[in-house]
Amino acid sequence: MENGKHLVDIAHSPDSDDAFMFYALAKGHVSSDLVDFKHVLSDIQSLNVAAREGRYGMTAISYHAYPYVADKYILTAAGSSVGDGYGPIIVTKVEFDPKDLKGKKIGVPGLMTTAYLAMRLYEPDFDAVVMDFDEIIPAVERGDVDAGVVIHEGQLTWSESGLHNILDLGAWWKEEHNLPLALGANCILRHLPEDVKKESCRCLSESIQYALDHRAEALEYALQFGRGLSNEDADEFVGMYVNHHTTAMDPEVLRSGQLMLDLGYEAGIVKKQVQLEYV
Repeated sequence: MENGKHLVDIAHSPDSDDAFMFYALAKGHVSSDLVDFKHVLSDIQSLNVAAREGRYGMTAISYHAYPYVADKYILTAAGSSVGDGYGPIIVTKVEFDPKDLKGKKIGVPGLMTTAYLAMRLYEPDFDAVVMDFDEIIPAVERGDVDAGVVIHEGQLTWSESGLHNILDLGAWWKEEHNLPLALGANCILRHLPEDVKKESCRCLSESIQYALDHRAEALEYALQFGRGLSNEDADEFVGMYVNHHTTAMDPEVLRSGQLMLDLGYEAGIVKKQVQLEYV
């Protein structure tokens, strides 16, 4: 407790879409009489690992990571990053049929990312090479790997490297299951008092809605985290992952996340079977 309020450290990635989501909280446009927030910035793979230790009160995670942290965390209704007909893409230096990815050496942005899980569900048999997400495109360019699973801004800028986009995993998922691809989520420690969990979730939802309602100022703030994206690309990228699916838990997003984890468990990729729950 601090000043009579509960202090919740809220960890998220330094990406333009997360910055857009948390803008109102970071700048005090949304506040609470019950909870104060301390912002911690880290990349998604590091956050997935930290969540296994229960390090932060509230944190962004990959949907793929949830089975490994469900003993400590419960999802929040607000804060999901969802690709509806689009998502992580597979890029190559030499164009070939995605059906020929079997046995190939593929750069992935972490074994607990949803991008990795979706890739395994599409093609179970490949040699995964784990690297930082921003090293994947250069590694494909150099020929260190046969293909790379690209997330974040690379989904918009890959063509500048002269590579080929041979498959969009979000488009494939939509075609297969007629569902959006649930990529990222926010979660909060289970042991926190119920009123603190609900109030934290309310603040997050209001922060996202504030950004959507004040798009220009929230985008200007988010641009400083855009890693060289143009205003137009940042606007497009934010629009891809902060939308009507993000302010509250959409039933089809919940269904999609559950299906993905169930299929992953059946395939032996996900080691624990869980039921998705949220505040």
